[in-house]
Amino acid sequence: METQSIEDEEHIRLNNIEGVKEKKPSNGNGIWDFLWVPLEWFRMLSDAMHWSSVFGIIVVYGVSQGMGGALGRVALGYYWKDVQMVQPSESQVYLGIINIPWIVKPLWGLLTDVIPVAGYRRRPYFILAGLVGVISMLVLSLHNKLHVVFALLFMTAGSAGVAISDVTIDACAAENSIARPAIAADIQSLCGFSSSIGALLGFSVSGLLVHLMGSQGVLGLLSVPAALVFLVGIVLNEPRMPKVSYGQVYRKMLDANQTMWTTLKCPDVWRPCLFMYISFALSLNINEGMFYWYTDPKAGPSFSQEKVGSIFSVGAAGSLLGVLLYHNALKDYPFRNLLFWAQLLLGASGMLDLVLVLRLNLKLGLPDYLFIVIDGCVYQMIGRIKWLPLLVLSSKLCPKGIEGTFFALIMAIDNAGLLTSSWSGGLLLHILKITRTEFSNLWLAILIRNILRLFPLALLFLLPKSDQNSVILPMEMLEKTEAAEIHEVSNLEMAALIENGK
Repeated sequence: METQSIEDEEHIRLNNIEGVKEKKPSNGNGIWDFLWVPLEWFRMLSDAMHWSSVFGIIVVYGVSQGMGGALGRVALGYYWKDVQMVQPSESQVYLGIINIPWIVKPLWGLLTDVIPVAGYRRRPYFILAGLVGVISMLVLSLHNKLHVVFALLFMTAGSAGVAISDVTIDACAAENSIARPAIAADIQSLCGFSSSIGALLGFSVSGLLVHLMGSQGVLGLLSVPAALVFLVGIVLNEPRMPKVSYGQVYRKMLDANQTMWTTLKCPDVWRPCLFMYISFALSLNINEGMFYWYTDPKAGPSFSQEKVGSIFSVGAAGSLLGVLLYHNALKDYPFRNLLFWAQLLLGASGMLDLVLVLRLNLKLGLPDYLFIVIDGCVYQMIGRIKWLPLLVLSSKLCPKGIEGTFFALIMAIDNAGLLTSSWSGGLLLHILKITRTEFSNLWLAILIRNILRLFPLALLFLLPKSDQNSVILPMEMLEKTEAAEIHEVSNLEMAALIENGK
């Protein structure tokens, strides 16, 4: 009966989605249209997914990853540079280590998919993520002479908390994308909007907060987003599962691994995954070298903390602009066409860093601050336009029943590419002898990075030719996973009847 009521409620929601999409404001104009359209869009998503899922996306993507990530990005840069006094190549490697929990996202996804806690698959993991984040950030904030190893340990723990909440909300988003393909792009747009707006707000105040509170004080503030993630675990609307014997967990994990392996062997799945890894890995991350140069009083422009924060905030505005362009003009284009131009422009935009470091902008009469603002805005806009269709593609590659695990696996592949990028960038900075005070070879590091960014253009054949509204997985795989899901529901109902009979 409980399963039937859930299906009936889902049927009503699906029937109402199109009606909500078609509703338009009467006599709307000017400011009213500006306010009404996003409100109606939020209402459509809330009716389709339930308001708590929308709230969870906004908190995890907007507050935790967007605003929290922005504050953490600036605070960590100054923490490693001014508190721990490390070299830029070391800082680059440490940032890669901090992101390791994102590479083991399939583990978090497997846990949230097959191991329910107190009858829930998602809520307990939000609660765990929030607790880990709060504790880690408070320790970093309150301990004044923390050894670099322990600082790295607690930062990695905090990153793990964000990764767990990310994979859990990704599972919710993947479930909704597969159940409602018509709003898959809208769901990813909501994720992108939330992340970009949160980052814009976070970067806008990050420099001022670092100036007033110090980098450790800002790290302490990151306990607030973690507390909100804890709140998501309390309010999320999730049906309680029938009581399942934990003796079945091992079998379910084996089944999930088998399903993942079967899906990953499909050419329609592994080819896009390979493209995503290579495209991220070849875009070498030398941001720490650029950051040290920005703030150097001799070789660089010697930007203050407030200016650094404002530069990042304009970059976040560019990211938001990228989301708007994607949502309003690009979300119906084929994957290959869109990603060809995104990858090409990404490589070209990197040349702006080269112009800046060689100080050619000054010869053109453009001050450093104005030029770097333009540089950051353009790069973030193009990066977001590239990232969003990859998210849509990733969500469409997930088999039913293990959406969280498989989406986490794809994101782990992406993050493995980013880790490769970060460590390779750190190695490049070390080889070229770019230190806290020596930047003479920074231009060469930028040039090498920009050339490597163009290589993925030769691998676009790995992506599907279809547009972003099409089904990617073969129909026989979808039918197989649907049948498995029905069989699993039957087993759960039978388990519940046996338990009640006892």
